[in-house]
Amino acid sequence: MTVKSLTLKDAREKAQTLQDNLGKVFAEAKTDDGQYDYNKVTYFGAEVKGSVSVAEKVKAMNDELDEVMGHVETLEAADNAAKAHADRGKARRGFGLPGGGEKGGDRPRLIKSLGELVSDDKLYLDWAEKGAKGQIDLAYDDVWATDLLAMATSGNTIGAKALMTTAAGYAPEAVRLPGFVEHTTRPIELIDILPTSRTGNAQVTYMEETTRNHGAVEVAEGGEYAESEFVFTEKSSPVRKIGDSLPVTDEQLEDVPFMGSYINGRLSFGCRQRLDRQALIGDGAGSNLRGLKNIVGIQVQARGGDPVPDVFYRMMTKIRMNGQAVPTHHVMHPLDWEGIRLLRTADGIYVFGSPSEAGPDRLWGLPVAQNSADAQGTGYTGSFQQAWISLVERRGVDVQIGYVNDQFKKGQRTVRADLRTALVAFRPPAFCQGTGLAG
Repeated sequence: MTVKSLTLKDAREKAQTLQDNLGKVFAEAKTDDGQYDYNKVTYFGAEVKGSVSVAEKVKAMNDELDEVMGHVETLEAADNAAKAHADRGKARRGFGLPGGGEKGGDRPRLIKSLGELVSDDKLYLDWAEKGAKGQIDLAYDDVWATDLLAMATSGNTIGAKALMTTAAGYAPEAVRLPGFVEHTTRPIELIDILPTSRTGNAQVTYMEETTRNHGAVEVAEGGEYAESEFVFTEKSSPVRKIGDSLPVTDEQLEDVPFMGSYINGRLSFGCRQRLDRQALIGDGAGSNLRGLKNIVGIQVQARGGDPVPDVFYRMMTKIRMNGQAVPTHHVMHPLDWEGIRLLRTADGIYVFGSPSEAGPDRLWGLPVAQNSADAQGTGYTGSFQQAWISLVERRGVDVQIGYVNDQFKKGQRTVRADLRTALVAFRPPAFCQGTGLAG
């Protein structure tokens, strides 16, 4: 069998065998001073003796290995091209930024949204074409959940729990303006600044540096060295599931274009919004995440008689001094930010700029993320960097469609989606909570 006729698996195995055999030859030939004496080699048997004969064999083996490796690289390139082709067709599209125009204008999109993945999925299309009978399970583990959920921010959001039918909730379009008026819902703020990573386990186990005392001092000649102390403690954060579901009629389930916006506007946004809330105020009880507010070890700064901006600066100082980290963001309730933004001097001049200007959402040089999940009067400053905190995803979004209770006889189905994630704070003192900000 020629080298070019080998499969990728066979070629890799052959290359490994040749590499191992060459290693044995070189091991026999190597001398104590690091040189090679091919007269010592017995690997090829008694019929191959002398340095010239052995060297010729070595050269032949090396040439064959080069040929096999070239074949491996060619096949791997073809496999990579096939994978890239599949990825482009499955999940690589674009990502429109806020204010960037409808669907990102003419710019190429990087990923598909969850709704687009479902409505473009051949398995779903075939199932819908055959009358959407029974149930279906669609999984997208190779796509990051936060990427999919982020796409929902450009989707339609109503937030209704009632069953959507053609007679109630979203009637067939007549002579009317396009689209609809969105129901009031809290925007996304915190998870936009949280670093993300992935895990393959049911919990994230890590080592936290709980004691750090540097003893470095100047040492006189012949003097005794000081001793530092570092203590690490094993910690873990369980992966939690966040899910949502929606009842739909058979008629709307067969309306494939509608299903795309339906999933984007309801399930994706709902999961993302809940994750945003849990990341801030989850108490860790039961199936809840432990959010930033309830992480053990974060610092606290009471307002006392200080102006509110001073509280945030004091929190920045604590993070630098005690957390040995560089603060990157503030998180506060919109009403608390309103109080800061409207600050005026004694003669009525607005501190943060003229009312005719939008003004920066920044305080002491750091961006401000407005978040209403926590109560007014409580704010946070932190070093939102990968080294100190991470939103860890267990898997991507899983979408399922099936019957619940008596939906079969009613001509209804339930569409549900869920994700699994954990929030890990590797260095709690890199974050600080400010209290008493209201008023």
